[in-house]
Amino acid sequence: MTLSYIWLGFFLVAFLIAFVKWAFLNDPMIFKVIVDGIFKSAGDSVDLSFKLIGIMTLFLGFMSIGEKAGAIRFLSRLVGPFFSRLFPEVPKQHPAMGHMMMNFSANLLGLDNAATPFGLKAMESLQELNPKKDVASNAQIMFLALHASGLTIIPVSIIAMRAAVKPAAANPTDIFLPCMITTFVATIAALTIVSFRQRINLLQPVILGWILGISAIIAALIAYIKIFLDAGGIEQFSAVVSNGIILLIFLVFLLGALRKKINIFEAFIDGAKGGFEIAVKIIPYLVAMLVAISVLRTSGAFDYLIQGIQSVFAAMGMRTDFVTALPTALMKPLSGAGARGMMIDTMTKYGADSFAGRLSAIFQGTSDTTFYVIAVYFGSVAVKNTRYAIPAMLMADLVGIITAIFVAYLFFGSTI
Repeated sequence: MTLSYIWLGFFLVAFLIAFVKWAFLNDPMIFKVIVDGIFKSAGDSVDLSFKLIGIMTLFLGFMSIGEKAGAIRFLSRLVGPFFSRLFPEVPKQHPAMGHMMMNFSANLLGLDNAATPFGLKAMESLQELNPKKDVASNAQIMFLALHASGLTIIPVSIIAMRAAVKPAAANPTDIFLPCMITTFVATIAALTIVSFRQRINLLQPVILGWILGISAIIAALIAYIKIFLDAGGIEQFSAVVSNGIILLIFLVFLLGALRKKINIFEAFIDGAKGGFEIAVKIIPYLVAMLVAISVLRTSGAFDYLIQGIQSVFAAMGMRTDFVTALPTALMKPLSGAGARGMMIDTMTKYGADSFAGRLSAIFQGTSDTTFYVIAVYFGSVAVKNTRYAIPAMLMADLVGIITAIFVAYLFFGSTI
């Protein structure tokens, strides 16, 4: 029901603002703007779904090979001690463990195209264990909260956009460390919030060991990048690592299948068939969510919200320089493309190396698009009751926003 209330709220707020603009602010075109946005978003939703078909088909085909070769089950055993405590409802060697791990790994490397198929496959595996098929299970909520927190080592796409805007950033990679810190804090927040709700003890030695171990690996990687690589080296390193790991996964799956004398081509076809089915299944959910977001955006609700926030902080005598970057943060849970547009607009208007420009880039890298994730991932398995998933994910988003502002002041405050 939470999603229903939020969805309805988007329309009610947008229609109220549109009516005020039409009746009192002499804006006769506001209704046309909103309706045009509705039709465009509906079309874009379908286009996006069909663009997923090829990617989904490719990755689900290789996932099928990996499952038959035993690679997914091996990965499940590897992460079993840790995941079994975070996902107590999932058997230790269930394939869902491997699917989730591959999704998290793809997110960590900034491989959005790979993360989505792996994530949808993980949701499908978790749905097999779900006793109430139309109600989100604890495991599904934990998985999506961790997925949406967006832990990323190097935000490759954001670095590329900072280098592409006019004028370009002097050092496009200078936001990678703030993004890394922010997403790590957001991930820990998501883990803590959902664990508290599900009464999972995070102080268990195994969980603490994994968290500290991952933290140490990330810290070592950050140190290596900062000490030994320049801006060009970071881009080359990220390209090699990201793309190299995808190719390595494919190669390992193929060699494992060859070793077990599996019909590789048939295994690929069996898995690939599900790509079209999943992409088509999510269309209604995607249309519903993106249309509601479009209505809220084209009505001008965001402009009023930003102005209101700025007025509140100014009245309290507090700094307001971060407010100009807030549109990116507020749009990110709603629309990835919208947030990207807000970030580019901020960098173009104020400069990529301005405080607002850098903060908007950090906001863009803080988390995944929460409502898109909810619509697509739960929609792919026909879960209608998302329980507390949205509040938990939005709370983690809020932690990410606050952390991003603090980290931006820490790293770039002197440039104001």
